[in-house]
Amino acid sequence: MRILGLDPGERRVGIAVSDPTGTLARPLRALERRSREEDFDAIADLVVEHDVGLVVVGRPLSLDGTEGPQARRVARYAEALAAHLPVRVVSWDERFSTVAADEILCRSRSKKERRRARTDGQVDAIAAAVILQSYLDSVGPVET
Repeated sequence: MRILGLDPGERRVGIAVSDPTGTLARPLRALERRSREEDFDAIADLVVEHDVGLVVVGRPLSLDGTEGPQARRVARYAEALAAHLPVRVVSWDERFSTVAADEILCRSRSKKERRRARTDGQVDAIAAAVILQSYLDSVGPVET
């Protein structure tokens, strides 16, 4: 079973997908936000296309672990998404995922490539992969 990871932001939703064993996450793409319905339809299409059995949504908690306004918005987004999808949706702590994604970009790409990655959404997809990998590491491989 593959697992989809989402990093919902103001302008884009970063998307990552696991391998079938639930061991490794990889960035998939960034979805430009439109309406919730259009976003949810696009995510539902990815669930079918990649044979996804679970969706993990990054939850932006504050550094001290409390839930701020952005975390509450994402919680509402995840709840509405869960009502739209035929698979279970879970929230997962995403603290430092964007920082980790930026570090990955710094180590693997030139300055010009990093700038392009930030503007075209690649960093959002990498952040989604960081979130998903954190989840996968905590639960271990899935039974197939």
